[in-house]
Amino acid sequence: MSSLSNQGPIYSVELFPPKTPEGMVRLKEEVGRIVDLGPAYFSVTYGAGGSTREGTFETVSWLQAQGLIAAPHLACIGSSRAQIREILERYQQLGIRRLVALRGDLPSGMGWGNTGEFRYANELVSFVRAEFGEWFLIEVAAYPEYHPQASSPARDLENFKRKVEAGANGAITQYFYNADAYFHFVENCQRLGIEIPIVPGIMPITNYAQLARFSDICGAEIPRWIRRRLEAYGEDLDGLREFGHEVVLRLCERLMGGGAPGLHFYSMNQAGPVLRLWRDLDLPRPRGEAAGAA
Repeated sequence: MSSLSNQGPIYSVELFPPKTPEGMVRLKEEVGRIVDLGPAYFSVTYGAGGSTREGTFETVSWLQAQGLIAAPHLACIGSSRAQIREILERYQQLGIRRLVALRGDLPSGMGWGNTGEFRYANELVSFVRAEFGEWFLIEVAAYPEYHPQASSPARDLENFKRKVEAGANGAITQYFYNADAYFHFVENCQRLGIEIPIVPGIMPITNYAQLARFSDICGAEIPRWIRRRLEAYGEDLDGLREFGHEVVLRLCERLMGGGAPGLHFYSMNQAGPVLRLWRDLDLPRPRGEAAGAA
């Protein structure tokens, strides 16, 4: 199996497939701004039950056509092996070599008794390896603050280890704002013999209501002192974004200083916050471009 551990820090960006033609136009404009930074790849999300399947494929196809490295998310819950095989064959034909393998969320109205032929992400990873060998470099999800549906931290670590043993090359974490949670999680993984790179997921703070809603759904903790400060800004969006930028900037600095193997930015299809963090962190830029250039 190929390894990511010797490639040096990896800096990447997540996108989501637009729902409208206008959204696709905006996405292309934002990617055009981000690409100058030289991210290692762009990941593209996949809606519950494959609800954005064609949108994900369209976005990935466009990225590939621009000469960019695309890593589609693929969620297995509610899908058959034949459906997953068909999707993977399409990606293989496009020349996609990178994949983010997930269990995914159940579509609205679907119960856990009707989850299709896959129930867990490790089963998807095993299937990809059995069907396509080493063609795909596979990333999986990790949860430093533990998956909200895990019965205990120990069980969550066991589930993560199963994904690694099934053939994952690396992992991207859920976003978080407590660096200690990440470092503690990595230490626990190392004690279990897990050696794949675990890249922190970074969520810029630009909209408190949206962030609070996402965090309540996915189980990511916003520390109380950050919540209270964000609440206090009220309608002062400029002040909120300045504060949010400083919080995330300091988090990234501590993660990088502590040896994190890269950063994965959840862009929400907005280039601005990613551009500013990238430049303030002085992350690597394409050869020939001066670091910190406007």
